[in-house]
Amino acid sequence: MSSASFSTDVYLDRLSRVRAAMEERGVDVVLLSVGHDLPYVTGYLAMPLERLTMLVLPLRGDATMVIPRLEAPRVVEQPGAFGLLPWGETEDPVELVAKLVGGAQSVAVGDQMWARFLVDLLPKLPSARFSRAVDVVGPLRARKDAAEVAALTAAGAAADRVAAQLHAGEIPLIGRTEAAVSADISARLIAEGHDIVNFAIVAAGENAASPHHHAGDRVIMRDEVVLCDFGGTMNGYCSDITRCVYTGSAPTTEIADAYAVLHASNAAGYEAGRIGNDCQDVDRAARKVIDGAGFGDYFIHRTGHGIGMEAHEDPYMVEGNAQPLAAGHAFSVEPGIYLSGRWGMRLEDIVVATDDGPVLLNHADRSLVTVEA
Repeated sequence: MSSASFSTDVYLDRLSRVRAAMEERGVDVVLLSVGHDLPYVTGYLAMPLERLTMLVLPLRGDATMVIPRLEAPRVVEQPGAFGLLPWGETEDPVELVAKLVGGAQSVAVGDQMWARFLVDLLPKLPSARFSRAVDVVGPLRARKDAAEVAALTAAGAAADRVAAQLHAGEIPLIGRTEAAVSADISARLIAEGHDIVNFAIVAAGENAASPHHHAGDRVIMRDEVVLCDFGGTMNGYCSDITRCVYTGSAPTTEIADAYAVLHASNAAGYEAGRIGNDCQDVDRAARKVIDGAGFGDYFIHRTGHGIGMEAHEDPYMVEGNAQPLAAGHAFSVEPGIYLSGRWGMRLEDIVVATDDGPVLLNHADRSLVTVEA
């Protein structure tokens, strides 16, 4: 399990902002268990065990992490941010949480809290009103602070280095299976500093028309598009990049022309990623280019997703999302064109909205590189 490790001041600042959001929403206490809201405010990513880990964060007073005694040594303590309350195998951790919540009337719980623990907690807090903690913590997590942007930048640079190896022909393709290339890319992500690999999609030829294709025993051949979409977690924050290459000789006119459209769509989405524009404006800008070239029916997914401690998180670049972009929003721009049974292509970069305009976190070559490997 990989989580970020920042200075205590970072977590104290985040806790202060969470409490301000709690006060604004009339929330007395927030309960965070498994999932990424917990490491956001504490630096600790709980294992998804049958044993309960729960941060009890009151609007006023000290925050307490209720944690299995055998897991407590894994916690990096942040003095002044929260205290630890380890529980033994014969104790009832839900009862400990209920006592810490006390008479709080408005309780917000994390989305990933296991139902078994919530069901046990409800009768212990009969007068409490329950809501979702994502409404409190989510908007804060969506706007990355300086430490988070730095972590995303480092992860993106590491993924870029793997993409550069792909473009340079250092990752053999022709004659290998998609699965073998996927494993190769995964190993290179680790070698470049990632702690874990979240995915390494390798899709050749007709398989590239399936956006989330699972790399299998299909052998990569000459003269076809190979789509590679990969990313992992590095120091608690995610990378995500997609690059396509063409094996063997130069691509056909059809593929080269379609890729030129894709490249322009990616650029248009990036340019639309400005503070004040709606999230859907990014989708509309990228989609307009593809629609105008006659490929609209073959762009079958949203243009992007937020990224941070999770590979997919708020905000989403999709029609209907009128949320304005704000400083610190980090998201993908990844238009695609997919012709079923023939070929597919996608071009993905991570972008951060800033006061000075959108900033790209990926800089690997965006052209359709031809490789002989």
